[in-house]
Amino acid sequence: MDRPALPEPAIDPAALQLDGALQLLAQAGRPVPTGTAADPGWLQAVIDGLVELSSTDPHTGLANRRTFELALARELDRVARNGEPALLLVLDIDHFKSVNDTHGHGVGDLVIQAVARALLDCVRPMDLVARVGGEEFAIILPNCPSPFGETVAERIRRRVEATAVPLGPAGLPASDLHVTVSVGGAFAPQWVRSTPSLWIERADQQLYRAKAHGRNLVRLEPSAISPVSSEERRMLFDHFQAQEHE
Repeated sequence: MDRPALPEPAIDPAALQLDGALQLLAQAGRPVPTGTAADPGWLQAVIDGLVELSSTDPHTGLANRRTFELALARELDRVARNGEPALLLVLDIDHFKSVNDTHGHGVGDLVIQAVARALLDCVRPMDLVARVGGEEFAIILPNCPSPFGETVAERIRRRVEATAVPLGPAGLPASDLHVTVSVGGAFAPQWVRSTPSLWIERADQQLYRAKAHGRNLVRLEPSAISPVSSEERRMLFDHFQAQEHE
């Protein structure tokens, strides 16, 4: 005989010890919800704030590396199932160390924020822009045919090149700083089970090409039909074998 389900114990808002959570939100410059812990709407607002805080880069507001890695795995799974092309772009700010050495880390922070805004201006709402390192960014573009990917990557390069980072009083062109980015990109193999590390490795190889040829360049794999590595072929073979034995 099935036993009736026991009611879930009521949560005492006072026992949640939310002071630490509110301090985290305040220190990160996030809006602190108004109200009391007895209000379910207030609790949900605190939870939403903490979730957003854990998934974004506090310096730029972009997705952080953890969020990027989760999204990358989801996109690979989607491409393997439906075959739609997807492009991964990886970007480095050129000669960023010299920016910090010459102008200081404060200006370096302004440069990173300016580049982040430029990237957001160049992509669709469905695309994910992430800061994955100090001066390193990555963009996932779902449903991205090869010609469109090339256009977006070049748009990004030109937009960053044209972005001025003010170093002094407004209206003084000589005080503006301009930087460039090198961009590498790789398409996810369609209908093939791959891994995030292999996809990143492919994009990184193109980024190294852009740097080796002088920086401020875009280098993408030639088409959305990417070459399949031996490891990906093995994964595909293992997948089919598992299906045959089901």
